[in-house]
Amino acid sequence: MKLFFGEINNGKAIINDEEQQHIVKVLRMKNGEEIHVTDGNGNLASGKLVIEGKKANIEVAEIKEDFPDFSPKLHIAIAPTKNIDRIEFFVEKAVEMGVSEITILQTEKTERKNINIDKLKKQAIAASKQSLRFHFPVINDTVKISDFLKKINPENTFVAHCHENLDRVHLNEIPSLENITFLIGPEGDFSEKEISFLAENNIKAVSLGNQRLRTETAGIFVAAWNYNKMI
Repeated sequence: MKLFFGEINNGKAIINDEEQQHIVKVLRMKNGEEIHVTDGNGNLASGKLVIEGKKANIEVAEIKEDFPDFSPKLHIAIAPTKNIDRIEFFVEKAVEMGVSEITILQTEKTERKNINIDKLKKQAIAASKQSLRFHFPVINDTVKISDFLKKINPENTFVAHCHENLDRVHLNEIPSLENITFLIGPEGDFSEKEISFLAENNIKAVSLGNQRLRTETAGIFVAAWNYNKMI
């Protein structure tokens, strides 16, 4: 399936401008090729490609609406790594495994303060198309832990950390939930002050096993754990 991103409304589909350029200039696709367009909201248009100069359009033959989204839904709030390539790798792999939402966390030990959220959103779209997702994940801007906690339900929120002297449950002890949120700390982990703050807000702590995982590895591990529940 040759899947592209665009808008779907009233029985019509419009291919995103950047996608049009990619079709014409990079892929050099030809008139009449079968293509598919998703709006990232669970809708899919299928039809034939129409090239007009530098423009690429779709002659819609069929539109399927309301494809089911993944369940359970997973929201990962993760601190950015110093090396931006690592967090970009996490986003790509987590999206491929069906993560519903990603938030970038600012913590006491976070070294990278500036994140190009627009670039992460584009990577999420690319990974969604690659894995044939018709529901694109939400990519949220950077937020402090204190502000993040105001927006989530502590009943289905967990924090993964490496402080062995603090109480933690094993990942497999988490009950089945329709929606789940995970906080993943930075290189150097959350501080004990942050862990205490999270505990005071009824956020339960989780161990991801005996090995100490990198930030992006921990995020991918949680995404894979949730992906296993989908299939």
